[in-house]
Parts: sequence; C-alpha cells; structure tokens
Amino acid sequence: MFSQETIETVLISKTELKTQSIIAIDDFDMFYLVEGNTLYKKNTNNTFTYSNVQLGNITSANTFNTLKINVFYKNFNTVIILDNRLSEIYKIDFNAIQPYKNISHVSTGYDNTLWVFNQDLQQLELFDYKTNKERATAMPVQSNVLDIKSNYNYCWLLTEKHLYTYNYFGSVISKLPNEGYTALAEDNGNLIIKQGERLLFKSKNSATISPIKTSELLINQFLLTNETLYIYGNKMLHKYQLKIK
Repeated sequence: MFSQETIETVLISKTELKTQSIIAIDDFDMFYLVEGNTLYKKNTNNTFTYSNVQLGNITSANTFNTLKINVFYKNFNTVIILDNRLSEIYKIDFNAIQPYKNISHVSTGYDNTLWVFNQDLQQLELFDYKTNKERATAMPVQSNVLDIKSNYNYCWLLTEKHLYTYNYFGSVISKLPNEGYTALAEDNGNLIIKQGERLLFKSKNSATISPIKTSELLINQFLLTNETLYIYGNKMLHKYQLKIK
C-alpha cells in the first residue's frame, strides 16, 4: 500500500564530508567509511582502520553487530569478520567451501551467521561461518538482487521485481511489488526506500509506504539511525529528524 501522507522532517545539521562511501553512523556519532580498500571507524577522538591489500577494494560492509563487522570482497568471494577495533577475527573464503558458493550480497545474521545471496542458485541463505553450513535457505527468486539489509530476526531482499521480508527460518513473511525501488536502509525493522530521487518510509508495523519530505538533494547514500535520517550527496551530509506519528 502506498500512502499519500507525507513523513515530515526537521533539518538538524549540514556537514561537509568527502568520502567514497558511508557505511553507518551510530548513536555516538562514530562514522564508518570506506575509501577504496580501507574501512575507517572514526569520530573526533579516535580512528581505527582496516585494509587488506590482497583482497583489494571493499564491495560492502555491515556494522549492525559492531563486535562482528563483516566486510565483503565480491571479486574474491570472501568475507572478513572484524571486531569493534577493526581487528580481523575470522575469514570466510567461499571459494574453499564445499559446496562452492558464488556470493553476490552479504548482510549480518544472528550469532555466527551471515545472510548471503547465492548467485548461482538465486537464493538467500543464512550461513553459519563457524560450521560452514546453512541454517536456513529460502526459495529461489526470479529477478536480480538490488540490495539486502538485515537485523537479528529478519532479512529484507530487494530485487528488480519485489521487496521480500524473510524471518530467520528463511520463510517469506511479506512480498511487495517493486515500484521503482533501488536501495534500502534499515533500523529497528523500519525501512527507508529509495525511489528515483526521493525517499520513502515503511514502518515495521505496517505495509503502508509513505513519502518523506526533504529538500531537493542529490541522494548518493542514505542511512537510518533510530529516527534520524542521514542523506549524503555533493560532498555534504544532511542530518534530519523524522517526525513519525
């Protein structure tokens, strides 16, 4: 369902920022940034870095569990797990695991698991990287994957045709048509969805999708932390408070 009721916003701040990619901003204003083959975790007081020259540039990183940050290198079909100081604690080389998995997208699961999209089988899997076994597998999807987000209980898979919500058993609990959506942000089960050059809001308690009112901005990236929306574009980071009723 699409609602014409707009989610109002209040601009909190605008900050100049030059970076390739923003991964996350936490409640303590700790920034997680990617520049080429380096992941940065920093604020005004501390900076931590991680890079792996052998694996090259980072495809994606997920900080939902800051004690087990996962960094995905698609070209090498490999995921590195880092602790909260960005020290390497685990390496998952999917090329060396039997049966072989060709992975295109990765996100955080509960315990020692990752949500991974198996490109050859066109299916989402909840993979236990300590036992190298699937704890759950979903039914194959029929279109290309655009984005993936997750928390401990659910995983959201955006494909060219649908937006799926899965529980940790790999079962589909909702399936919405893709109305031009291209990317997702998630926090506490609530979703921000990009549609063209605007953002939409979907509450975890409703199937209704509502437009978000902001200034006209170039949206390179967007993040959601609690009810705070960050929009990054043109080397400027805009911070908004969402006025959710």
